[in-house]
Amino acid sequence: MSLVLDSAAQDLLFREARTANTFTDEPVTDEQVQAIYDLVKFGPTAFNQSPLRVVLVRSAEGRERLVQHMAEGNRPKTATAPLVAILSADNEFHEELPALLPHFPQAKDMFFAERPVRESAAGLNAALQAAYFIIGVRAAGLAAGPMTGYDAAGIQKEFLDDDHAPLMVVNIGKPGEDAWFPRGPRLSFDEVVTTV
Repeated sequence: MSLVLDSAAQDLLFREARTANTFTDEPVTDEQVQAIYDLVKFGPTAFNQSPLRVVLVRSAEGRERLVQHMAEGNRPKTATAPLVAILSADNEFHEELPALLPHFPQAKDMFFAERPVRESAAGLNAALQAAYFIIGVRAAGLAAGPMTGYDAAGIQKEFLDDDHAPLMVVNIGKPGEDAWFPRGPRLSFDEVVTTV
């Protein structure tokens, strides 16, 4: 059985897509980022909580502040990517629930009154949205270079606040020369899927 999505789109989003490590200097526009968000905002989250927050790092000063918190191997690509996004989980997402879940506004206090519960929910659901974001970058014809090699406390202090937990940093742009490492192996269907 084949998928409904055509083969070229499957390649663009999955089979041919890889983590980019170099980028051209072609800019990533605000319009492209808006189009990415306007697509990926429809990905599901529990209670429609939508806790992902994005800080776009464009300026030279912002880039310099960010690069100092990246792991050594991630610094050159972060310094040269046309656009860098810091993805974080908003642990106060519940404040938006009356608008995002209008048919069940009491969910805000019924399920998410306690901070540890919110942190757990925000981390899981923002991670889902981060995956959607990467797919959206690919759908825009751009390459994504997601990374978790950084000083999380440093990035939080420099760019976020105590209510936002960093999830990943994503370099975004057109892939440059020698952008791809060899693709790593994947587990087979039978190694992953169990039927009961």
